[in-house]
This record gives sequence, structure tokens and C-alpha cells, in this order.
Amino acid sequence: MKRIRKAVLPVAGLGTRFLPATKAVPKEMLCVVDRPVVQHVVDEARAAGIEHFIFVTGRGKAVIEDHFDIAYELNKTLEARGKTKELELLAKDQPQAGQTSFTRQQEPLGLGHAVWCARELVGDEPFAVILPDMLSRGSMEQMIAAYEKHGGNIIAVEEVPEDQTHQYGIVSVGQEFGQTFEITGMVEKPPKGTAPSNYIISGRYILQPQVFDLLSNQERGAGNEIQLTDSMIRLMKDQPFFGMRYQGRTYDTGSKIGFLMANVAYALEREDLGPAFRQELEAFLRQK
Repeated sequence: MKRIRKAVLPVAGLGTRFLPATKAVPKEMLCVVDRPVVQHVVDEARAAGIEHFIFVTGRGKAVIEDHFDIAYELNKTLEARGKTKELELLAKDQPQAGQTSFTRQQEPLGLGHAVWCARELVGDEPFAVILPDMLSRGSMEQMIAAYEKHGGNIIAVEEVPEDQTHQYGIVSVGQEFGQTFEITGMVEKPPKGTAPSNYIISGRYILQPQVFDLLSNQERGAGNEIQLTDSMIRLMKDQPFFGMRYQGRTYDTGSKIGFLMANVAYALEREDLGPAFRQELEAFLRQK
């Protein structure tokens, strides 16, 4: 069983829910505390053992590539000013040469198409797909542990209230294995009252490379886009899929409430910011 070395990060979205902030700045570069959202996601994946990050970009996203490159002028300025701490921080976050790749999704044709655009960079090995909007610390570690146990294809899932299932992709639950279970079916945004469970697909996947063959001839689905879920349903006929119940909390930074909550949660957990921020926050709430 090949181990998971590569992750595909679709970052070509327009971020229309955050206009005008995202008119010139990619939504993935909006900061949660003092780190861009995409950096938090890369940190999570690196901690899980991912070695190669494949970014599927679009127009206006070059700043993401610059972020993961060496900034020579900045480094020289920091060095000249004796900013050792800042230099060490940049060096710690800097991927090694060859650990990042970038490819373009020329048209906004959906998540399935974005993943397909990475096919030549992934090659013939299983890989992870990470949606950068979703901050789920520890999720990739849990998923790789599930993959090492079951093999096949892994989807991270979370529970939502029954009255919200029509907003998400939903999986059907088969045989149980503790934190994981066999997925026996998938449906994208089922009508109210028809969902086979309340487990939603939550933005983290481990997929076998055969999905690329299916994506290459996948007909357009919901939203007139090439849906990853549609190709996974086809792949399920030949390969096993397992759901991994994520143990933690996900912050959807693609929504304004999720983005604000992520900032609060991440700030409170920081040793250098948490105590003072908590004090200021509590004082502010008392005034209200």
C-alpha cells in the first residue's frame, strides 16, 4: 500500500462571499490571527507527513505562489536589522525546494475539474485533497491513520443537524469500525427529509489515482460543474470507500461567521495572545 505523500489544494475560487476584501487578495490569503488560511492548512498537512503540495490556482492567485517562495529582499532587510526571531519564523514555514507545485484551472468548472487539473503532478499514486476553506486541525493525521488501517478511499465526515443535510454532500453508513465506517453511497445536497444519514463530506479526502480516469469523462452535474462526488460514486463501484469521523471542530473560513470564529478560537489558544485577548474579549462582551 503506497503511503500518502501528495496533497492537492484547489485555490482557484473567486471568494465572492468576502468581497470587497477578495477583489485583489485571494481568499486563501486572508489571515486567521497572523497566518494566512492556506498556511494553516499546509501546516496541518505537513504535520501529518504530506511532502508535496499541489496548488490548483487561477487568475490573480500568484501571491499564493509568492507566499511559499523565498522573499530575498525581505530576508536581507530582516537580517540587516537583526530580526533573528522573524527570520527563524520564515525559515520554519518555508517549504523545501520542489515541495510545492502550481497548475492552472483556466475555467471555473467545479471541484472535480480542479482535482483533474492536478493529474500529471499527482501521477499514479494515492493522494489527499484538502479544501483550504476548511480549518480542521488534526484531520489529515486522523485520515492517514484510517487509510493505513483500511486502504482504499477515505472521506472525512462530520455530523450536522437533520434540518441542514440538504445543504451538503451526504454519505450512507455501512459496516462500523469505531471512528470509521464503510460508505455505501453518496448523494449531493439531497432534498429535505431524504438524506441517508446526517454525516456530511467535510472537505478532506484521500483518493486513489483511478479517480482521474473517471474525472476525464465526467459529465457535468450540479451547478453545471464537474462534481468530484459524481466521480467518487462511480469509483465506489470498483473500490472501497470509508468515512472517517473527524474528532475536532472545523471552522469554515469561506463563511464570515466561520472566519470570525476561527480567529477567536486560534487567538485564544495562543500562549502569547490568549490571556490578554480573553480579557479584552470578556470586557467587550460585558459592555454589550
